[in-house]
Amino acid sequence: MAEYARIALILKKTLVLVYGGSELEMEISATDHHTLHSLMLGKEVKVTVDRPMGSFHPEHRKLYYPVNYGYIEGILAPDGEEQDVYILGVDHPVKEFRGRIIGIVYRQDDIEEKWVAAPEGMSFTREQIWEQVKFQEQYFQSDLILTEDVERKE
Repeated sequence: MAEYARIALILKKTLVLVYGGSELEMEISATDHHTLHSLMLGKEVKVTVDRPMGSFHPEHRKLYYPVNYGYIEGILAPDGEEQDVYILGVDHPVKEFRGRIIGIVYRQDDIEEKWVAAPEGMSFTREQIWEQVKFQEQYFQSDLILTEDVERKE
């Protein structure tokens, strides 16, 4: 992977770091989990798009995707699947995307969390992000952490 270690979270309790071919496994808490994923803010990622803009969810046929949506290969989310990502700032369907993580949606009432990516140099307000992801996030109680939220704490 690019400039960061692969982070895999399994069952929200075990962290496996793979860096330079070596694995380190350790127990973590939910707070650590949020901290680790917050480290991804601002990082460059490659997203494989499995639900392009204009498509419908394969199981929930009424759920329409107004943005490109995919996953990051090799990074496991708390649900055991590869990490899901909303892609903002791209106005046409794509199969693959490279950009930066600009936000993380933490769902309080679900094991999943979603990352938000945008093209390099493009930014969105909290309100603009919520507007674009509410097609799916409206069904959950969620918090949105942005790059500037983490920078303010440092």
